[in-house]
Amino acid sequence: MTFVTRFAPSPTGPLHKGHAYSALTAWRAAKAAGGRFLLRIEDTDFTRCRPEHEASIHEDLAWLGLDWETPVLRQSEHR
Repeated sequence: MTFVTRFAPSPTGPLHKGHAYSALTAWRAAKAAGGRFLLRIEDTDFTRCRPEHEASIHEDLAWLGLDWETPVLRQSEHR
């Protein structure tokens, strides 16, 4: 069985330190176990989610040195 972690932010604004900590912790756990790290965008709040916030999430996670499987999962596609 493969160890899988995920980070699932809502693209409603910029990431904060808590997001960075959560993503980094999940990514490190996956890497340490030889597992998978998934990014799932929680884009179900159609009034507040913005493409520019989602782009910012990708940029911030990459700046932290994180990588994730593609394609990125989108919660709106699993209703």
